[in-house]
Amino acid sequence: MGQRNERLRWQLVSGLLTALHLERLAERYSRKSVMAGFSLINGGLSIALVSFVALVTQEAFIFPSLGATAFILFHVPLAEPASPRNTLCGHFVGAAMGLLSLYVFGLQNQPSAFLSGVDLARVGAAALSLGLTGCLMVLFRIAHPPAGATALIVSLGLMPDPAQLPVLMAGVSLLLVHAFVMNRLSGIPYPLWSVRKSIPDAGAASRT
Repeated sequence: MGQRNERLRWQLVSGLLTALHLERLAERYSRKSVMAGFSLINGGLSIALVSFVALVTQEAFIFPSLGATAFILFHVPLAEPASPRNTLCGHFVGAAMGLLSLYVFGLQNQPSAFLSGVDLARVGAAALSLGLTGCLMVLFRIAHPPAGATALIVSLGLMPDPAQLPVLMAGVSLLLVHAFVMNRLSGIPYPLWSVRKSIPDAGAASRT
């Protein structure tokens, strides 16, 4: 699996270099250097794009867990957690459980933990939000690790307004559009919604 992901990452980088007529970079520098440079530029571009929209609209399109999402979308693009289904549903569940936890512990109108400090109610909200998020991601098979951070961001009071949920999801969607364009441009079959499940070999299954 590790070698397959490594091949996919190189396919992404080399495909984009070819599309941009920058093949000489791959000949001049080592593969590791080229891939590291790509991560530097593409990761920065992804977040800069979302941040610019946040600047223009003055809405909270950008939030910390998007950084981890961006890394997953380009580092392991065909892994199930990187699919649009898992990414969108995972962040939605994380944000929704964070909001639910705020209401359960009566913190919906309180300042964030970074302003008022952490008390027992905030500990409970953080624990409940992350626990519920993990539980639902397992139940619905929508694992996306950065969604756990989204749950904590909300339950710690950084995004306590339910009206911010559509804006949050718009930021995730914008990042997914960028990932789709970049991956498809390089020839990687990034899914429109979910990763296709490979059908196990019946003969191999019977031998185990």
